Parts: sequence; C-alpha cells; structure tokens
Amino acid sequence: MDIQRAREEIERTVKAYLAVDEGGEPLIPTVRQRPILLMGPPGVGKTQIVEQAARACGVALVAYTITHHTRQSAVGLPFIRQKVYAGQEHSVTEYTMSEIIASVYDAMERTGLKNGILFIDEINCVSETLAPTMLQFLQYKTFGNQAVPAGWVIVAAGNPPEYNRSVREFDLVTLDRVRRIDVEPDAAVWQRYARAQRLHPAVTAFLELRPGHFYRVENDVDGPRFVTARGWEDLSVFLRGCQALGLPVDEAVIGQYLRHPETARDFAAYWALYQKYNADYGVEEILQGHIPDAAVARAQAAAFDERMSLVSLLVAGLNTRFAAARRADAVTDACYRLLRTYRRVLGEQAADDADTVLLGPAALFAAQCDAYEAALQKDGAAGRLAPGEAGTAHNALALLRRWGAGLDAAMDGDAAFAFVRAGFNNQVRRREQAVAAAAAAVEHAFDFAERAFADGDGAHAMTVFVNELALGPDSAPFLAENPCARFARYSRELLLRDGPDPILAELEQNDVRAAEHSTEF
Repeated sequence: MDIQRAREEIERTVKAYLAVDEGGEPLIPTVRQRPILLMGPPGVGKTQIVEQAARACGVALVAYTITHHTRQSAVGLPFIRQKVYAGQEHSVTEYTMSEIIASVYDAMERTGLKNGILFIDEINCVSETLAPTMLQFLQYKTFGNQAVPAGWVIVAAGNPPEYNRSVREFDLVTLDRVRRIDVEPDAAVWQRYARAQRLHPAVTAFLELRPGHFYRVENDVDGPRFVTARGWEDLSVFLRGCQALGLPVDEAVIGQYLRHPETARDFAAYWALYQKYNADYGVEEILQGHIPDAAVARAQAAAFDERMSLVSLLVAGLNTRFAAARRADAVTDACYRLLRTYRRVLGEQAADDADTVLLGPAALFAAQCDAYEAALQKDGAAGRLAPGEAGTAHNALALLRRWGAGLDAAMDGDAAFAFVRAGFNNQVRRREQAVAAAAAAVEHAFDFAERAFADGDGAHAMTVFVNELALGPDSAPFLAENPCARFARYSRELLLRDGPDPILAELEQNDVRAAEHSTEF
C-alpha cells in the first residue's frame, strides 16, 4: 500500500473507532478496536502520515519513539503499599502511572481534546526487557496496570527485519490482535505530497526526471547505501535555507542527506545545472516581462531535461509570488474578521444605556487582540494549525498589535475605529499589489512559454507547465480567484489532470468566498 492510502486508512479508522450510537456507546466496541501496525522501510513517511491524519481528524497526537524508553518509563516505577487481607497487613507492590499514559492525559488537558492518536514508533526495535511490555500494549492497550484512555486510537510503526538488525518479530498471538498495514515507497504518490508541502522545486523536478532515485536501500562491503523520502525532504529544507543565506551546496553536503553515492552525485550535477539555468535564462527577468530573444532561442533548441528544469524554475518563481499573494490575502482576511467584531462591539457599547463599566475603545481593541492570541495558542497546542496557517495568524496578530499601539486612550469609538481602519486599508493595498504582481508574472510566463515551447517537442513542456499550475497548492487557488484566460484555454486543451479539476472546484466556491473575504466595512 502506498503512503497516501495508508494515511486515508488511519483517518477512516479514527472516525470509525470514535463513532458512537444514539446511546453514546462506541459503534465498534473498545475491545474490538484493533491497534494499527504500520510496517514499512525507514524514512518512507510513516510518522508524517500519522501527524497529518491527527490534524485531519481534529484529534490530539502523542508520539513516542519507544527505543528511547526503558521498562520503568513505559510501565511505571514500583512502590510498596500496605493492604489488609484476611485481617492481616501485607506489603504489596504497585506501580506509578506510565510516563506514556501520563503524557496522554497531559495532552488532553493541554489541548482540550478528549480524543487522540497514541503513536508508538519503532515498536519492534525495543530492548529484550521492554519487548514483553510492547506485546502487552498491542494486545491489551495497557502499559503495566494503566490502560490507554478511551477515545484514543493506537497506531504503532516498525521496520521490516531486512532494514534493521535489532528488529523483533511479532508472534501470531500479537499479529492476530492488530491491523497490519504494509507501506511501500511510491515516487508518484510522494510527488503529490512534495507539491502540497512546497518542497524545493529542484528536488521534485529531479525526481520527475529520475524517479528511480527516489528510494534506494542497498548493502555492500562498505555498509548500507541508501536514499529515503525523509532524506529528500530534509535536503529540500536545507537547500531553501542555503539559498536564502547565499550559502553553497556541493556533492559532499548533498551526500550527507542522500547516503547513496550514485544518487548524491547525480543530484549534485543536476543542482549545479539547475542554478546555471536559472542564471542563464534570467528567469526572474522573464517573470518581470523582460524576455530576451536569446533565452527563447535557447529554450527552443534545448534538450528535454533542460526544458523540464526551465519549467520547474518558471513555476518556482510564480509560486513564490502566488504564495506571497495568498499570505497577504489570508492576513487581510484575519485582520478583517477582528475589525468587524471590534466595530460591532463598539456599536453595542454606544447603544448600551445600562449603568455598567465598559472598556474604552483602545483597551477594548487590546483585549480583542489578547483573545485572538489566546485562541491561536490554544489551536496551536491542539495541533489544529498547519505550519503555514500558524505563520499567517501570527503575522496578522503582529499587524493588529501595531495598529492597537497607535490608539490613544482618549479616543472615542469613531476615532479609534477610523485609526485602525486606516492601517487595515494599507494592508488591503499591499494585498492588491501582491495579487497584481503575481497576475502580471503569469502573463509574462505565458508570453515566454508560447514562444519557447511552440514546436512539437516543446508542446510537452507547455503541458507540464500548465499541469503544474493546475495542481499547485498556491497556484490552483490563486488562478481560480484571479482568472488567466490563457491558462484556462491551455488547461482545457491539454487536460493533464488526474481526479476532479481543482480550478473548477475553486470556482464553484467563489461566491461564498467573495462574501466571506469582503473587505468593505
């Protein structure tokens, strides 16, 4: 099973296990709620999909790598309690609560969520003293004498024995009490994940051209040689950081992430060419509307790999602008929602004839910002915010705080609202500028693509270009809200999509979105 299907199975399982009947009883009795056992090679993405499933289901997540634990931390420490049996006092050994079970209760208190996923990684790589505890955990959902709380779904993960010498095989009794899901690496599925996570375009472009390099594990006389999905993702993040700082990346550095010499060598060569193409073609100049004839001529004569790299560079440049426009849009929307509430409360206070002590406009705005920040912290603790959402929300909060700092305690409601609205109007203009810049870059990119990819061989490059725009997590919603006639035309003609058309799906929501995102007070 590929990693995407495995994530879907986890999500369905969580929903099924948490469902209750009219009397509040579980539709699937707790005793029949088998733990999920994910088995797959290292670095394939098992931990990532559990995190995604928890977020998608709106439940908490407690994750442990069990190899870091001892029997005492998993089971609890023994202590002596005095008890009376048949009229005589006896010393009896009991155990403190397991650290893992305690962490579940801590998560429930911290997040306010009663339901969650308890994820135990590397469960078949434990020490000899801990192995019986893990078997007991899978069979009876307990650590020592402490049960996993109701409403918590158990997901465990392990590596097949061919990847880890310390692996312990599960017996038949244990396997008959779990739902085993075997996960295999799949380059095409991972590419969809990589696109959604906005991994470095050099990585995704290279793996489109060389899918055989995606996942490789080999052993020779010098030891294991391997490259995994985790390695590609970590390398992607590192490449972005180095680009932002202007730091060089060579084969030696790449080999620290891709522990397969041939793959590291091939990607290092591609990385050097990727950067060279960016400079040679002047991609940023193209997206700003300056299209040299020499760049067009070179693209027309380029080999397949070079054209695919050029497409990746164009899409990467556009995605930077799409993301900036969408961030500006999301920040503007967040600010608008708070200002709309602020105006409503000011109006209610002005109309209130009761003899009550009310906050002044400046203090009221600060209080609303405090409430917004508290809600963000709560959502963050509960895992309800994706990384991008958290950044957007905190940028909005910083703007709101800045506007609030300019309010004078002596201002009345009208003056206070006019002041913060002026700041908001400046943010609206910044959003409009970001949207306009991205829309103009799309037109310039098509100006270049229509000239450079006009012949028969170039048609495939145009197809890939349009398809990437149609499927991108930033480009698809941007183009739905800011239509581009040429994109729409090529999209209809080329029809290179699997599944529902994301652009049409977005367009169907435009009326609702327009009402929700209105910035008119």
